[in-house]
Amino acid sequence: MQAEFPDYHCRPVPSLGDAGSPLLVVGLAPGKHGANATGRPFTGDYCGDLLYRTLHRYGFCDREASLAADDGLRLINCRLVNAVKCLPPDNKPVGAEVNNCNDYLANELDIQTAGSVIVALGGVAHRAVVKAFGKRQADFAFGHAAEHVLDDRVLIDSYHCSRYNTQTRRLTPAMFEQVFERARVLIERQRCE
Repeated sequence: MQAEFPDYHCRPVPSLGDAGSPLLVVGLAPGKHGANATGRPFTGDYCGDLLYRTLHRYGFCDREASLAADDGLRLINCRLVNAVKCLPPDNKPVGAEVNNCNDYLANELDIQTAGSVIVALGGVAHRAVVKAFGKRQADFAFGHAAEHVLDDRVLIDSYHCSRYNTQTRRLTPAMFEQVFERARVLIERQRCE
């Protein structure tokens, strides 16, 4: 990959945002021409457009778009991670890659505080979170806007904000916003308790 695209990041993509933030957004894996190229989660590809715009709308980001890893964008009480740290073959992660990276995700979850919210973008991210908590998959079915209590945190599922899902209207901007609006409500409720 590095030989084909010498200016690309082509390494594991680090998480973005403050560790222990009350909102943890778990994506799938770096996109070939997105995070794999830029070195920042959800930057340089279509799904990042919807994600950052939505994060901004609900006060989790200081701007509507992530243009480059050095553009000064700042997340607010939010951290972005991926279930898989490196670009997977054919741009689609398989179980072995999720398993290989699951300890990294478990470490991210360990530093979250009680009452924080996790948003899983897609079924793969959902299953990776459940696995990182050491829970049985059968007890936590994935579904858009479904909520699951995992120990002292809440997991909210969303269809992935991919171009395919949005163009087929499986996921609309309103549906995506619903998830982050709910995350904001849960976080604010926790602050008031």
